[in-house]
Amino acid sequence: MEQTRGTPLPAALARTALRTIRPRDATEVYAHPRPELARLADRGVLHRVAHGYYIVVPQDQVGRAWLPGLEAVAAGIASTIYGADNVVAMGVSAARLHGAIPRALATAIVAVPYRHRPIDLADRPATLRFVQRDTDGLDAERLDTALGPVLVTTPEQTVLDLSRRPLLGNSETEIPAAIATLYRRSDRDRLEELAQRQRMGASLRRVEMWAETP
Repeated sequence: MEQTRGTPLPAALARTALRTIRPRDATEVYAHPRPELARLADRGVLHRVAHGYYIVVPQDQVGRAWLPGLEAVAAGIASTIYGADNVVAMGVSAARLHGAIPRALATAIVAVPYRHRPIDLADRPATLRFVQRDTDGLDAERLDTALGPVLVTTPEQTVLDLSRRPLLGNSETEIPAAIATLYRRSDRDRLEELAQRQRMGASLRRVEMWAETP
């Protein structure tokens, strides 16, 4: 077992995908997981991020005012529901992880195989929204976060998604600049191929228009 501030943290919990745990995931460790996880949260070993969701606090952050990034938290919560390989940060969340939106947002967007209601976070005024998509068909790559590597749509996929649904995520004022930034990083041939394969030709035309606007 790992020891944190004198409180034992079972290794099985410390090794969970993206450090995120639900009570049902701890039934093999505890006979009554809910009170045990709440106790660990009170001790600062776990961080309660939403109702029924906890994140393992890094040992060097125990006792400090630690707050994991929204996009990593969203991927962590979604990974407990769908599995880490079936969750892709998209839209404004992908733009954030690519560094194309500098300010923190209040909505996180993840692509998932089937629908789920939005989840409000308990540690900040923010909401996780799930978008049903064919996640295997998305152009994605893994990016490192404080909670571990997360699948994120590539710059090419992200600009197409932002153009197609600019209101998704309630950050429409950030979209033109984010598209322009990511378009400069995009491979044009790959962008054209994605737009054709995903029938997003109109989205690509809007991307080009926004990217060329001074």
